[in-house]
Amino acid sequence: MPTRTTEPAPAADAAVALRAGGTDTRARRTERAKNWARRAPLLPALVFLVVVTQLPFLATVVISFTRWNALAPDNRGFAALDNYRAVFTDPAMRASVGTTVLLTVTVVLVSLLLGLGLALLLDRGFRGRGIVRTLLITPFLVVPVASALLWKHALYNASYGLLNGSLTWIWRLFGSEHPPQPDWMTDSPLAAVEASLIWQWTPFMMLILLAGLQSRASDAVEAARMDGASAWDIFRYLTLPHLRRYLELAALLGTVYVVQNFDAVFTITSGGLGTANLPYTIYQTVYQSHDYGRASAQGVVVVLCSLLVATFALRTVSSLLREEVTS
Repeated sequence: MPTRTTEPAPAADAAVALRAGGTDTRARRTERAKNWARRAPLLPALVFLVVVTQLPFLATVVISFTRWNALAPDNRGFAALDNYRAVFTDPAMRASVGTTVLLTVTVVLVSLLLGLGLALLLDRGFRGRGIVRTLLITPFLVVPVASALLWKHALYNASYGLLNGSLTWIWRLFGSEHPPQPDWMTDSPLAAVEASLIWQWTPFMMLILLAGLQSRASDAVEAARMDGASAWDIFRYLTLPHLRRYLELAALLGTVYVVQNFDAVFTITSGGLGTANLPYTIYQTVYQSHDYGRASAQGVVVVLCSLLVATFALRTVSSLLREEVTS
């Protein structure tokens, strides 16, 4: 006797589909509610960040298109692109760009080389390594203004500075009564600023490169040593290629911060003798010329250039993280 198969009624199918759709909708609503619950505590910080960073920058952009000089209050109005034309044609601005580039390149390169040497030293195991590492990090923890004051008065001062005092002691040690007493801030003003910044930023480079050294595969290094590779060969063919991304990251981050440096230039030389960089030039435009429109245009140009460098830094960080995940 043949058996008959009964198919469910269309109404039953519709009811099942409706219940399934309602369950999916409730699940999506629950998931969205959970997502908002996780993100809600971040909203006050996000609002605060927008208020203290983005709104002032937006106001700066608006002011950069105005003619606003406190010394000529009756001549205030819309300036279109005049302030930006003045920025790119001002000889003082071009000179400050050259000074900023020279200062940044020197500080970043020398800090990288010194940081690499210190990182290679700290990567070796020796007694008291933790204490040495802490002492080497200390300059980076000093407040920038305090660091600049330390170099200006404790080291560079021609009368009682440590540098001239050391020269006096060395010359008298060899029987000379007339040691040289150079005025470091007058004779080599840009080098004086660079030395203080190198002292401050070398620990930063050291930390990044030390992290890169400690992420190396130790078995590859041991295998190279067992195969008879010298220390230079290991550094050239294993360590240096591995540190390439870390070197790029340290250089880009150092560039972003050194370009914006104001404390050392203002404290040590007050921007004189050819040491005025971009931040100090903006400071002069605001507080000496009182030209708020042009100073705003200068600030916008500097911020855009810094954002360009920061974009490369973020891409380097992203690629570095991807390499760490895949390795």
